[in-house]
Amino acid sequence: MKENVSIIEIAKDTIKMESNSISNLTTLLTNDFSEAVKLIYDSKGRVIITGVGKSAIIANKIVATLNSTGTPSVFMHAADAIHGDLGLILEDDVVICISKSGNTPEIKVLVPLIKSAKNKMIAITGNVESFLGKQADYVLNTFVEKEACPNNLAPTTSTTAQLVMGDALAVCLLKLRGFTSKDFAKYHPGGALGKKLYLRVHDISSANEKPQVTAETSIKDVIIEISNKMLGVTAVTENDKVIGIVTDGDLRRMLSTVPDFSKLKAKDIMGKNPICIDVDAMAVDALEIMENNDISHLLVEDNGKYKGVVHLHHLIKEGII
Repeated sequence: MKENVSIIEIAKDTIKMESNSISNLTTLLTNDFSEAVKLIYDSKGRVIITGVGKSAIIANKIVATLNSTGTPSVFMHAADAIHGDLGLILEDDVVICISKSGNTPEIKVLVPLIKSAKNKMIAITGNVESFLGKQADYVLNTFVEKEACPNNLAPTTSTTAQLVMGDALAVCLLKLRGFTSKDFAKYHPGGALGKKLYLRVHDISSANEKPQVTAETSIKDVIIEISNKMLGVTAVTENDKVIGIVTDGDLRRMLSTVPDFSKLKAKDIMGKNPICIDVDAMAVDALEIMENNDISHLLVEDNGKYKGVVHLHHLIKEGII
């Protein structure tokens, strides 16, 4: 038990230390940050992000974040750059070099090569007085007092600071570009997240059966229609316009209260003014309507004409939930 308490305390201290270092970054922001954001925003090229060791891993993550939010970016390992990959940098590209010390051998070799090509360079470093800090056009200070590692060796707090600075860059650029959820969807078409942003009702309903009866359809035929189409519901239409709905629940209630339904028709048990949704509505909006109204299906319309059904099960199957 004592051991467990000690472990929790170590974890708390680590989190507090990193949290304090992140908060301190707000005091280190200078005009260089604003100018760096403007430089990237106005650039006709890409953002090339480079580093070595743990900084290279952080560089990869920042590249991924920028790409997904509308700023084309490429990772270039600093060691590989000085062995042939330098050709990856094009004339209009902006280069971001990430290094805690700013004095690693690879950075000292790479920086002069970037400057000789006249590419603008942004440094993310914990040492503004380093070789990298003095050579860069703009310096983003990620100084930390101490690593969370008890030996003050393993990059922990410093890499967290680098990551946060990269996120700050990405969010500023995102807002400057007026990047919307629709833009986000273009870069995230896969998985549940992408589907929430781009999947429309039509994409689901068009693949389903289209249960449909008229007001004068007999209950027997209503039951057959619902059974054959296997959606637990049918629309009641007139001239392709929805005038009602019959659900499994309506049929069960009828059977429990009406001894003889042989003469009943759809109009006798249908629900009037059913909730409908437009074919172009987002699937996630269909889910919200179902949840708010405690129902499991919606009738789909296109310019007032009946087009089909979207069921809660379809949304689950598509990963919207």
